[in-house]
Amino acid sequence: MTAELVRGQNHPLPDTRLEIRVSAGHPVVAGATLCDERGRMGGAEWIAHPGSPSLPGVEVSQQAAADHRLAVDLEALPAGVHLVSVLLALPVGVGGPARFGAVAAPFVAVTGLDGTEIATFTIAGLDRESAVVAVELYRRQGAWKVRAMGQGYEGGLAAMLADHGAERPAELAASILDAVAQGMARSVSAPPPRLPDAERVRQPSPATASDAAPTPPPPATAPTPAPAPGTPGLSGATTGSAASAPGGPINYAHPRRPTAAPEARPAPPVPVAGDAAGWSMDERLYNQVWGMFEDLARTAAAYRSACDFAESRLDQELDRALSDPRSRIGGAGDAAREAARAKRDELTARAQEALDRDLAQLAAEAQVVEPALPAAFARWDNPVWHAYRVPMEAPLAVRLGDLHLPERTDLRIPMLVRLPLERGLWVDSGRGRSEAAGLLDAAELRRLAMDAAVAHAARLLAVYPSGEFAVHVIDPAGAGAASLAPLVEAGVLAGPPAAGPAGVDAVLAQLTERVDLLQMAIRAGAADALPPGMDTAEQLLIVHDFPHGFDDRAVTRLRYLADEGPAVGVHLLMVADREDASAYGPVLDPLWRSLLRLTPVADDHLADPWVGHAWTYEPPRLPSGSQVLRQVLAQVAEARRQWG
Repeated sequence: MTAELVRGQNHPLPDTRLEIRVSAGHPVVAGATLCDERGRMGGAEWIAHPGSPSLPGVEVSQQAAADHRLAVDLEALPAGVHLVSVLLALPVGVGGPARFGAVAAPFVAVTGLDGTEIATFTIAGLDRESAVVAVELYRRQGAWKVRAMGQGYEGGLAAMLADHGAERPAELAASILDAVAQGMARSVSAPPPRLPDAERVRQPSPATASDAAPTPPPPATAPTPAPAPGTPGLSGATTGSAASAPGGPINYAHPRRPTAAPEARPAPPVPVAGDAAGWSMDERLYNQVWGMFEDLARTAAAYRSACDFAESRLDQELDRALSDPRSRIGGAGDAAREAARAKRDELTARAQEALDRDLAQLAAEAQVVEPALPAAFARWDNPVWHAYRVPMEAPLAVRLGDLHLPERTDLRIPMLVRLPLERGLWVDSGRGRSEAAGLLDAAELRRLAMDAAVAHAARLLAVYPSGEFAVHVIDPAGAGAASLAPLVEAGVLAGPPAAGPAGVDAVLAQLTERVDLLQMAIRAGAADALPPGMDTAEQLLIVHDFPHGFDDRAVTRLRYLADEGPAVGVHLLMVADREDASAYGPVLDPLWRSLLRLTPVADDHLADPWVGHAWTYEPPRLPSGSQVLRQVLAQVAEARRQWG
């Protein structure tokens, strides 16, 4: 079944050898850029265009045309390529239209080699843009997807290439468009379409044509919007699904996708939970959440880039106005400055409109996805916890909190981390640069940090099958007793919280020996040679109030567990303020870098892998007065007693 995409929507690709078909109704330039995982080009040699139409895995047309077929072999792409962007641009210097708003809405179809359509996208809503990123093919976790983009650039091909990180984009764009212009100058115009025999009649001469009765136009099959002011005529050509009356408005509707008037455009599709690739519902929901995370990152990046462009344009126009002595005084200068600011406001308003539309779509999707999440992915206030049962198998991932951007703080994306954990966790009990932490005293901040660590540990205990996850605690001074009460009272810890230097040394020695034994068994290929009765469950060590109560030997063991433990199922959950350990100097820097830093209050310290936004992390919150944590831990303890 063909997926009809809207701007920002993605769809999995079942094949790696594809055709991308473009139908624009007017000659356009088609190209493709190969980008790394950050969406940046490696150089001019990473773009396929009419002057250089072939790259490993991609081949494009050698001249501008109304219809294109781009060949893509995803398996043949260079290893460092994670993103293929399909670009469309209007040729310049050939007497054609200068903006996409004057031509039919381009239609893009991603098909298999047999012509079967996988996904389609009509790039509607363009106006002054002369270049557009039509679609993206991107790789996520080894699987390829297509995303409908429709991101236009009023600055043309040069602005688009600059946004992709090309060096000297203006020169590169000029060389591409020059090659296109030369190719079009050498090309032969297509002959007019041959009329059927019944319609090949002698036309009246100009002298008698005015006396003839006007012939009504054929009935249109789609609405025919009036052209915008200044739209160039196409001299008898029809770009829509029906011809226009002589001298009447031109039909710009796409021949395969009729375009309705703006007020009659259909509403975006209703979001569906699990609308992503995956073998199970949990995997589909996980992939959908990550898709929402990436979509929000790119949506915000597009908005910020558009606002930066508007401000840069304003600065340039003001500089030009001030550089002209005639405009420094009198009304001409004021008019130029007002026009520049009005243009800036217009560009910013258009960017805000696009942002609001995309955020509304993501918010609607989040409202559908959040209630459908399983316990491992759900917030503590989700009703799924009231029906909690100890699972029979470990989940794909676990939720460690929420993420949001300043563009819309109420749009929260679940922060899902794959299991088993690939690195330890660190709940920072220091103030750092967080404004929220700066409003709390040190004791309250430490308490919140320990509460957050207990919530993380409880969730990990709850999402693993009975007996497959164990939690140890080091609390040298017993300062975390109040926060640890739910774990201690439920009896789900591997042992009492270790206190004092002797307790700290005993727990660290036990886990260090475990890591040594498992590493030797794995390296020797003798997993069956482990001591009988050795617990094979994943192990989590909560370390509170570090480095108080730790000698140099304990610190060395802790660093060893952080580096070598995750590979054999031993994980750290540190609750500490880095400033308290400043006496160790750079010795502990590798320890902090090896851990995923979390905070007990909102803090914008996390960055995404695509555009590097600073995301605000929100720790998990238990509903006020709720007993859900104790109820879940009680079921975990009961399952352990039943299963031995």
